[in-house]
Formats: sequence, C-alpha cells, structure tokens
Amino acid sequence: MRGAITCDEDSKAEIEAKTARLVKELFARNRLEHPDIVSILFTTTHDLHAEFPARAARGALGLDDVPLMGALEQDVPGAIPRCIRVMVHCYTELGRHELQHVFLEGATALRPDLPQ
Repeated sequence: MRGAITCDEDSKAEIEAKTARLVKELFARNRLEHPDIVSILFTTTHDLHAEFPARAARGALGLDDVPLMGALEQDVPGAIPRCIRVMVHCYTELGRHELQHVFLEGATALRPDLPQ
C-alpha cells in the first residue's frame, strides 16, 4: 500500500514526527501489526535531507527487524515540496480494493481520488 505526507521544514524532528504519523496511520487504517510487515520503501523529495525516514521509522516505531530502504524522488518541476512517500509491502487478509492508502497534509494533492 502507498502513502505520503509533507513536512513543514527540513529538520530531523519534523521528518521523524511526520514519518511516524504516516506509518502509524497506514498501520491503523489497514489493521496491520508489526509481524505483517515484509518491507517498507521510503522516498523523499530533494529538499529533505536532515534525516532518513527509514531511520526515523526504526527508532520511533521499533521496526529494527524489518527491511527498510530510502530513495530520492525525481526532481520534477512543480512537484510537491518536502514530501515523504512510502510503499509498504505486507501480509494482509484485506483484498486489494479494501486497502486504504494514506495521503496526509499537502500530499493529499497527489491522490485527490482517495477519501481523506
């Protein structure tokens, strides 16, 4: 499943807080527990470099035993600034149509078709 959130500033505290909020919301809406998670891929826009979202997830969410990876989003003109995106690979009994992707704050513009 997918999700994204925007940061107000490029700081370690902000990236940690927003990463935790995004991942916790994804887990809650999709009834995921720690053992359900296979791996998580994070990306950030070029203007976020104060902290790795993967490191923030390990620390704040205790995902030390889950493979986490970070990457840099393409720097496309007009892209939403200071954006953290996530793709969670997991085991679930939910059907694909039941999964709830989570786009928060300024990132809601990425998926206006989804309920907030």
